[in-house]
Amino acid sequence: MENSVTAGIISAKNRRLQVAKRMYEEIFQTDAAINPGNSGGPLINLNGEVVGLNAFIIQSSQCLGFAIGIDALKTQLEQYVFK
Repeated sequence: MENSVTAGIISAKNRRLQVAKRMYEEIFQTDAAINPGNSGGPLINLNGEVVGLNAFIIQSSQCLGFAIGIDALKTQLEQYVFK
């Protein structure tokens, strides 16, 4: 499958989450399926606006899915793209 789409609900916003030694801010918890090969895709609201980037799951927690919020991504991208 080259292209795929999944649907889900954001069940929590603005969470802080530590994965390994990195702290993530503005994380969305979602029930959208995030699996190897489809992470990294945009999380889009009903208006077609990108609100985050599907990033990872925590398998030991019932496979909860998490997306990095767009505002946090913009801050990071500005360091690399807009210089």
